[in-house]
Amino acid sequence: MAHQRGPSPSFDALRTGQASPASGRGGFTPALWEEGWGEGPAQLAARVQSLVDFYHHVQTERMVGIPLLNPALSVEAVGFAWAGGAEEGSEPVAEGVLITPWFMSLLRLPAANLPHGNRVTRSFVRDFGSERFDFIGAHDPAVGYHETCALFSPMNGFTSQDLARETALASLALTRAAPPEPITPLPAPGALPARRAFLLGRRGALAP
Repeated sequence: MAHQRGPSPSFDALRTGQASPASGRGGFTPALWEEGWGEGPAQLAARVQSLVDFYHHVQTERMVGIPLLNPALSVEAVGFAWAGGAEEGSEPVAEGVLITPWFMSLLRLPAANLPHGNRVTRSFVRDFGSERFDFIGAHDPAVGYHETCALFSPMNGFTSQDLARETALASLALTRAAPPEPITPLPAPGALPARRAFLLGRRGALAP
């Protein structure tokens, strides 16, 4: 059976937080994480697991029987990596995509479990990779303050977890610039490869 590709949100759709798509315990994929700025991978794993556990709890305790849920999907954190805070010198945040059976969002999770600070439901323009998006503040004591930017909701356009994960990775690829290719240094001025130097020396010796 041919592999079905997921919807590919455009930059405009990502910027506005509105992109349109063509069960079991949630989890995460450590192989997709990157060790980055500020904190180590162990803290990243623990912090993101707390996020997954919270949204899994929401799914199983608060949303049972709601038709909005897509039974083919589960809670999963994809591609989370450390990034700088919203202000220079502030707490680092983990950035990635959160998949749930009822939404998929870009998500910014501070390294510490922070109070809401009267920021819940407020909108903030944040850097995310090489782009800037509108994020909405959210909070629960179990996970602390975090911010989301909706990519898809509801999730009816996704027929499998693999399809949702592929779409999450494609969304991240749009925001994260590829690392620059290494530059090969040019030879020093006047330097000649050994073979050319040898041939030029021979020609000079044969000249009258």
